[in-house]
Order: sequence, then structure tokens, then C-alpha cells
Amino acid sequence: MVLNALFIASLVVSNLIFQKFFYWDFFGLYTFEISVGILPYPVTFLITDIISEVYGKKRANLVVTTGIFASFFSLLIVYLADAVPATTWSPIDNSLFEKVYGATAIAVFASMVAYLLAQYIDIQLFHFWKRLTKGRHLWLRNNFSTFLSQFVDTFSVLFLLCSFGKIDWELFGGLLLSGFLFKVLVAALDTPFLYAAVYGLRSYFNLEPAEELRLEEILKES
Repeated sequence: MVLNALFIASLVVSNLIFQKFFYWDFFGLYTFEISVGILPYPVTFLITDIISEVYGKKRANLVVTTGIFASFFSLLIVYLADAVPATTWSPIDNSLFEKVYGATAIAVFASMVAYLLAQYIDIQLFHFWKRLTKGRHLWLRNNFSTFLSQFVDTFSVLFLLCSFGKIDWELFGGLLLSGFLFKVLVAALDTPFLYAAVYGLRSYFNLEPAEELRLEEILKES
């Protein structure tokens, strides 16, 4: 439940804050220009990898599906909030609210298409590498599954946002490169956190290396 809550919060927030863009000078080697929506998004891939490793493929896919419903429900709330008129003394008036959240519908649609493709690819590749390595080399399946899925995610969401006119096409190449490199960097850096989480959960449930927790064991523990 905790992992699921963190996953949904990261996904929903990334859709709500995506319109602000920032730059980050990476030790003078490269300057990233990316949306702040990218900051919580890699967390979703870390969490699905943790769930895939400990709870199995079906549970990971279930979490991805719940994220879809959470995103569309958040979209409904934003629509309702935008529809009701602001008072004359409201610190945020109708035009400002619409400017900040007006593109949320397009963002959620683009994000969901990219999200579905990337997450299901990530889970499939994660278990492919797990079978190939016979449960060894957790770092390999974590990174190799995430690298491809993050490229699919970044390309898809930028392509759709540019197609709908939310981002200029001339920015596509730069944002694609920055977004993908940033996600790859975060994926590499989050490997110790993956190992720590998997170790903690395996110890808690008394699991052997590469063993997955069966549903009846989850119910027993709960």
C-alpha cells in the first residue's frame, strides 16, 4: 500500500506541475532543460521495479493500472475546479487557474499514452532480464529495462504535446535529449535505493534471492 501510494502520488503530481520548465547545469558537462514534471516521474519506475522484484509481474501491472484511474480521477477534479467561478477576493482568479491547469487534460492524455507504453515495456523487460540472468544481477535488469522504457516515455509524451501545440516542435530534439539523459542518470543513481528496498522486503517476508511473494503470503502478513 505504501509503494502504491508513492507511485500514484508521483504520477499525479507530475501531470499537474509539468508546465514549469527549469535548467540544471550538470557539473559544466551538460545543461538540462526539462519540465519539473520529470522530477517525481522516475520514482514510478523505481517503485514498479521494486514491486516486480518482490511481488511479481502481476502485482506490478496492477499498480500501473491503478495509476491510470488515479490520473483520470485527478483530471476530473481539475475540470470541476476550473468550472466553478472564482470569488472576487480569491487569490487565484479564473484566468490564472486556467493558465496553470488548462493544459492538464492534454498533459494527462499524453502522459497516459506514454506511461502505458513505457511502464508495460519496463515490466516486461525487467522480467525478461530476470529470467535470462536466473534472478541474479538486480542492477542489470533495473537499468536495462528502465533505459529503453524511459526513452519510449520521453519520446511519446513530447511527440503528443508537440502535436497538440503545447510545446513548439523546434524544442522537441533538445527536450528529448535532456529528458532521456536526466531519466537515465536518475535510474542509475536510484540503484542503491532499489537494493535497499528489495533487501528490506526480502528480509521482512523471509524470501530467498529472486523469490517472489505469493498472494496468499501477502494476505497472511496483512
